[in-house]
Amino acid sequence: MRRVGLIDQAAARFRDEVVSERWPVGERIPTEAALVAEFGIGRNTVREALQSLVHAGLLRREQGRGTFVISRSELNGTLGRQLAGGSRRHYLELRLALDLTAAALAAESRTDADVELLRELCDSRGAAWSAEDRDALTSADLALHRAIVAATHNPLYVTLYSSMLDVFAVHMRDEEVEDEESAHRRHRELVEAIADGDADRAAASVASIFDPFMR
Repeated sequence: MRRVGLIDQAAARFRDEVVSERWPVGERIPTEAALVAEFGIGRNTVREALQSLVHAGLLRREQGRGTFVISRSELNGTLGRQLAGGSRRHYLELRLALDLTAAALAAESRTDADVELLRELCDSRGAAWSAEDRDALTSADLALHRAIVAATHNPLYVTLYSSMLDVFAVHMRDEEVEDEESAHRRHRELVEAIADGDADRAAASVASIFDPFMR
């Protein structure tokens, strides 16, 4: 690497490790000593480059454990900070708007492979509910809704929605579901509406999923 802008160049290299998933989300990255040896740059340069990615919301330092990847997109950190101050009502209104549009678009754009995946993820959601594992249910629910967004085949929508998943997860873990069996049935109806290519029914299914929480 050239000496001019060395920290910026190092940060760009490390960012590429994250975006390419060579450093996967949730995993600990190599130690500073290992990065010095691998990239041929000084320890101070490595430390400052990593700190810039911490500020960007891609990495998190944990005392005594190391540095971990927490996101592939710098949008996560920015949006997370912006959305953290919103009320529960604001959060629900935002998700309803995003999921309504995604469901309608997915019904018009889904492929056979998308439908197969959505049905599998809906089954996984049901299994998580049956196991009464709140964290697993949250993860399975968000995986299904993200797959619906992916079925729109709009990469900008996928990037935006994915960047909000951490915020969505925090709110979902605090929500009380009065009748999860009915909620799962409505999710199944949503998937089948998308499979049938019925945009209006898909949007209505999303509205029915959110209705108990909006009251």
